[in-house]
Amino acid sequence: MLKDITLGQYVPGDSTLHRLDPRVKILLMIAYIVAVFLVKRIEVFPIVIIFTVAVTLLSRVRLSYLAKALKPMKLLLPLMFLMNLFFIKTGELIFKWWIIEVYKDGLINAVFIVLRLATLVAGTSLLTLTTTPIALTDGIEKLLSPLKIIKFPAHELAMMMTIALRFIPTLVEEADKIMKAQLARGADFESGNVIKRAKAMIPILIPLFVNSFRRADELAMAMESRCYHGGEGRTKMRVYSFKTIDLIAVIVMALLIAAVVLLNKYMPAVW
Repeated sequence: MLKDITLGQYVPGDSTLHRLDPRVKILLMIAYIVAVFLVKRIEVFPIVIIFTVAVTLLSRVRLSYLAKALKPMKLLLPLMFLMNLFFIKTGELIFKWWIIEVYKDGLINAVFIVLRLATLVAGTSLLTLTTTPIALTDGIEKLLSPLKIIKFPAHELAMMMTIALRFIPTLVEEADKIMKAQLARGADFESGNVIKRAKAMIPILIPLFVNSFRRADELAMAMESRCYHGGEGRTKMRVYSFKTIDLIAVIVMALLIAAVVLLNKYMPAVW
């Protein structure tokens, strides 16, 4: 399961989405999150799902990456579904057996919550899948640069955020290697209750933390040896500019938000 985590991974390519300005992609991701939260009815979700799949195909990123992004949530999504299904007891009674009761509002809300979480995770994962860590750093720094007026460390914050994202796949891979090594020595991570499983994770967490601190120290030494002193006086190898393709992307996202708002208001109710 660890290798299925796509957060922080980058898929090289030359698609339309890869060529977008990183500042625009960050803003579009925020707008996408807003669009998902603007959805108030299940009937409107298909347009968001179709949009997400279409953008994924446009980026030339395999749809399997979206499935991988959702796989770590295989426990959370069913849990959220069941909690909303059985604890919301309003509307028409659909099913009853012993103490189990399923109401129409509970079913609708359960499906709604699962769709919202799934679309959020799948859609936002495209940002790191199509943007290099360096471009992401530049984009975050440029967006935060107006705050430099109040002495806000925009460059340092952007660097820390990007390093954190960059090392997620590395730590996941390292945790997977440690787990396999422990399994080869006879460790058992599956049997027993929750407490026993948590205790079984200690032989993984301790070396993982030790290796993380070692990597952080090596990275700090490497940056110091290259005379890194923050963003002061630094120049950029690549200067980003707002292009026609960025304008088209902004217009498409605006159309999605407008469509969601209008469909919420005027689309006939199905449920």
